Amino acid sequence: MAARVGLTGGIGSGKTTVASCFAGLGVQVIDADQIGRDITEPGSAQSEQILAQIMEHFGRAIMDSQGRLKRKRLGQMVFNSPQKRKLLESILHPPILDKMLAQCRQSKSPYCILEIPLLIESGQHELMGRVVVVTCNPETRTSRLQQHRKMSVDEINRVLDTQLSDQDRLAKADDVIVNDSTIAALKQQVNILHENYWSMFGA
Repeated sequence: MAARVGLTGGIGSGKTTVASCFAGLGVQVIDADQIGRDITEPGSAQSEQILAQIMEHFGRAIMDSQGRLKRKRLGQMVFNSPQKRKLLESILHPPILDKMLAQCRQSKSPYCILEIPLLIESGQHELMGRVVVVTCNPETRTSRLQQHRKMSVDEINRVLDTQLSDQDRLAKADDVIVNDSTIAALKQQVNILHENYWSMFGA
């Protein structure tokens, strides 16, 4: 079974770009968000069960006429309610984690990157062989989110208020990637970690 390397970071840190750099080196990247989208698409017995649970707790208004989840509406419902957010996570996190671990077991690579936004908040960092935290300075984060997601400073601050602080993430990190500079500098950090992980897990 491939070793598990958990990758996380706050909004705007660039963790998805880091994941893409690892993928470019031939490492299998398993994306929790993508699996979350997959298991809430109608068409399988599992997804129908999950959608039924979500609808039971959040109402029929979160489903469209084709039986698909209104993701934006659901996101708005849970954003300002820690209780509702925890409830949704209790429905989604177990099946997402099961699928991630299954993919990792089937991998032919020495290690896999498991990209999990709530890696530390969920306690799933304890299941990883290594934990990588991507971080950046506040100015860089704000600039990226304004440019790429068209978010206002108030919107950014509201999201940050709901997330774990970088300090708390870094306290659980085995390895840190600082994404404040160029893509070349970022790739250099990823290459170094890749070489380290290959030495650790490739034997």
